[in-house]
Amino acid sequence: MRVGIGRLQVLAAALLFSTGGAGIKAAAFTGLQVSALRSGIAAVVLLMLLRALSPGRGLKVLTVSPAMLATSVVYAATLTLFVLSTKLTTAANAIFLQDTAPLYLLLLGPLILHERFRARDVTFLLGLGAGLVLCVFGQPEPTTTAPDPVRGNILALVCGVTWALTLLGLRYVQRDQRQTSVGLSAVTLGSFFASIAAWPFAWPLPTASAVEWATVVYLGVCQVGLAYVCLTAAMRVLPALEVSLLLLIEPVLNPIWTWIFHGEQPGTYTIVGGTIIIAATAIKSVFDARALRSTGDPSLQPQVP
Repeated sequence: MRVGIGRLQVLAAALLFSTGGAGIKAAAFTGLQVSALRSGIAAVVLLMLLRALSPGRGLKVLTVSPAMLATSVVYAATLTLFVLSTKLTTAANAIFLQDTAPLYLLLLGPLILHERFRARDVTFLLGLGAGLVLCVFGQPEPTTTAPDPVRGNILALVCGVTWALTLLGLRYVQRDQRQTSVGLSAVTLGSFFASIAAWPFAWPLPTASAVEWATVVYLGVCQVGLAYVCLTAAMRVLPALEVSLLLLIEPVLNPIWTWIFHGEQPGTYTIVGGTIIIAATAIKSVFDARALRSTGDPSLQPQVP
C-alpha cells in the first residue's frame, strides 16, 4: 500500500515538474521576474516542509555547512538558468539540454567524489552526446514563444552543468549525513538565493492579469514546492532507481504541455535528440541498479533530484 502511494507521489511530482515550461511561457513577466517570484514562493513552501519534518525547531531546521551553501548556490543558478533558457528557446530544448547533466556527472564524479569511471559509461556518453548535438543544431527558427533559441540553448547547456554540480553537491553533503533535511536545506536556501539574486533586475513588476499572477504563484507553490513535498515523501518508501525512472516522465510531458497550451513546435531533431537522452538515461539507471545489487558499490546509486 505504501509503495503504491509512493509511486503515485512520484508521478504527481513528475507531472508538476513537467508543467514548468508551459507555466514560465504563459506568464507576462520577464525571465528574471518569473525567477524572483517562483523561487521566492517555492522557498517559503519548502521551509514550511522542513518545519513540518522537524517541528519545534524554527529556522534551526536548516542544516548549514560550507558544502551545503556551495550546493545552494549552484542550485540557485540552475533555477535561474532554467527559467531564462525556457523563455528564450523551446521548452523541449530547455529541459532536454538540462537533462544532459549525467554527462557532466560522469566526467566530474571521479574528480570531486572519487567515484570510478567504468568502460560501459563510454556508450552512455556517446548517446547523451548524440542527443545533445541534435537538440542544439536542430533548433527551428525563432518564434513568439522561443524568440532567441541560440542564446536559450547556450543557457540551457550551462543549466545542465549547474544541475550536475547540484546533484554532485547533494550527493556530497548527504553521503555521510543521511538526514533528509540536509538536501532539503540546500534546495530551500538555493531557492532563496535565486529569488534574492533576481529581485534587483525584476523591479518594478509589470501590470499583469489575475490569470498571469495565478500562473506565477502556481509555479512557486505547486510546480516546485508541492512537487518536492511529493518527491520527499516518496523517497522514504521507494528505491532511487524506481524514482529516477518515474521522473523521466517530466521531460516527456514538458514539451507536450507547451505544445497544448502555446502551440510550440520543438522540431524533429529536438524530439529525436530528447528521446535519445531519455532512453540513454533510463538504460544507464537500470544497468547501474543491477551493478549496485551485485557489487554493493554506493557510487552506482541512480541520481534523483
